[in-house]
Amino acid sequence: MTAEETGLRIQDALDRLDGLGGDGAAQQAGEQLVRDLMDFYHDGLARIVGALPGPALTALLDDPAVAGLLVLHELHPEDTETRIGRALAALPEPVELAGFDPATGTARLRRTRAGCGCSEEDIEAVLACHAPEVTATVVDRAAQLLQIGARPDSAAEAAR
Repeated sequence: MTAEETGLRIQDALDRLDGLGGDGAAQQAGEQLVRDLMDFYHDGLARIVGALPGPALTALLDDPAVAGLLVLHELHPEDTETRIGRALAALPEPVELAGFDPATGTARLRRTRAGCGCSEEDIEAVLACHAPEVTATVVDRAAQLLQIGARPDSAAEAAR
């Protein structure tokens, strides 16, 4: 289960709690429970991250679940653009970061070769785990090569 899916499930549970009582007390209790658990997990993860040798931590950063947890708890050691690059490197076709605007959350991406491969939904899914700050993507396509061939001789064509 991805971090995004987990977040949606938690929000769904909190929404159902809100439906149990008219005064909102159940939802407030549920939200406090989530906050307390988040604090507990943050403290434990911070200790783990601090105890791991650099190469061991670096190896774990490619795992979407680990990356999602570290980002969620603001413990990921890499900046946003580095995490975007790490996510794009996991795609089956070359896609590179052309720029990221933190004010809008928009990542401008460039496919480095033409042809099929991953969809924009695939790109957005991998970015959601590694760089949830990316809220919009603009994907520039690689330039298509134009096939130019010799034109048939018009006299030969007319003779046919």
